[in-house]
Amino acid sequence: MLSRLILERLGYKVIEAASGVAALEIWISQQPAVDLLVTDMIMPHGLTGRGLAEKLRAQQPELRILFTTGYSPTSVARGMNLIEGVNFIQKPYVPVTLSTAIRRCLGRPPIPL
Repeated sequence: MLSRLILERLGYKVIEAASGVAALEIWISQQPAVDLLVTDMIMPHGLTGRGLAEKLRAQQPELRILFTTGYSPTSVARGMNLIEGVNFIQKPYVPVTLSTAIRRCLGRPPIPL
């Protein structure tokens, strides 16, 4: 995935999962140290980015979350507190947009879902 390559070049350690279900399985089985979840709002296999974020935040309340989507955020994120460039970036994005949003997200207290 291109985002993984960008993040690794920036010096971040990345744990990649193909779906929300796979990410949750990794979280449960490996219990990795995670500072930031970067997740698409829409994912395959029945667990959305929001659903994944809620499950992980229940276990780690200080987890920072950066949401992304290629869809209209108003259609896939009703009632969510999304702040462009802080806890949300619209696809397609360029590497500097991703990098800046991650720094902003990590530098702030967790934003409620």
